[in-house]
Amino acid sequence: MDVIFVDGGDGPSLHIENGIIRSVGPGITCPPEAIRLQGGVARPGAVNAHTHLYSGLVPLGMPPPAEPPEDFVQILQRVWWRLDRALDAGSLSAAAHLYVAEALLSGTTALVDHHESPAFIEGSLDILADAAETLGCRLVTCYGATDRNMGEMEGARGLAECARFLKHNERSLVRGMVGLHASFTVTDDTVRAAGELTRELGVPLHVHVAEDLADVHDAEAHGHDGPLERLLSLGALPPGSILAHGVHLTEAQVERAEQDELWLVQNPRSNAGNRVGYPHALRVSHRVALGTDGYAADMRAEGAALEEQSRVNGQPITAERLAERLDGGHRIVGERFGQRFGSKLEPGMAADVVVWDSDADAETPGTVARHVIVAGRVVVEDGRLKSGDLAQIRAHARDEAPRLWSRMERY
Repeated sequence: MDVIFVDGGDGPSLHIENGIIRSVGPGITCPPEAIRLQGGVARPGAVNAHTHLYSGLVPLGMPPPAEPPEDFVQILQRVWWRLDRALDAGSLSAAAHLYVAEALLSGTTALVDHHESPAFIEGSLDILADAAETLGCRLVTCYGATDRNMGEMEGARGLAECARFLKHNERSLVRGMVGLHASFTVTDDTVRAAGELTRELGVPLHVHVAEDLADVHDAEAHGHDGPLERLLSLGALPPGSILAHGVHLTEAQVERAEQDELWLVQNPRSNAGNRVGYPHALRVSHRVALGTDGYAADMRAEGAALEEQSRVNGQPITAERLAERLDGGHRIVGERFGQRFGSKLEPGMAADVVVWDSDADAETPGTVARHVIVAGRVVVEDGRLKSGDLAQIRAHARDEAPRLWSRMERY
């Protein structure tokens, strides 16, 4: 790995070696062999704690459904489930490369992904992992197993893809988990099988929980108080598991999740777009992170959305609580990689660092980072993607997008 020195000018400088921050502060000396980057404001890279890389082509003209959805389940049926069924290797690779490249440029250095592509299951996680490893972004990924299209055989194939990937992934920047799409799209047998796989492989589960009342009503129909209780009773939620959304959990359920060392991930822009409500009960937990659920991985935009929505919903979030949400992603990534991450740059931390031209740029959605370093590798330098050809990535995405929209018409 490179030796890197970030010249902080009037502010703290950084000495990075072997992927670790060795020194932070004024007065440190640049090693003669170091790559020297002219500084600005250095901060830890942001973490997107729940997203879908497969949605990377959506901004490139995805057509609206023929019939406007009237509720959340119809949004899934008429938009997102049609999209994921239409994915193939080419479109998934284009989506992943575009999503990862733009995440890095926005200062996000780690993505926690939840993947579905029912017509292309086997090998799909390798495509996502290769994009992240090539471009230099940390990735935690899983296949979200579901029975919603082809029954339990489909769920078994999704879990098998998680197992295959976990057993054979050797990429330094990528880790795997076991995934389920959501409680209301799987049978009890599939949930049990997912739990058994987490114990066999020693990893947690990543699953959508109580995003909409449909998930709650389905769990009640199975004889449980909610999807959290169903997943717990079937042994599928080891400590460290990630519960995306939690919009319709009660405060008691959120407290139960915290006691069991589970993570909840709030996704403000997605929740507003899907009109599922605001997760008021998350306020009682300190194990809540921030994700985008497939929206662009600019965490400054997600933080601004959280501030606005919390105010509109009568629960204004404090600056301290917003910082805690953002730092939750660092804690999740730290658990998965077994390294130190955090909201303040310190010696001994993993060298996932973003350098901004100013404090204002560091806080303003849409501005491009000056430099981005991930695990001691410079992947963005002077505002340009260094780890890949951005023009080629965007051109490939523009070529694949209309093909994907054409396949969506079949579903």
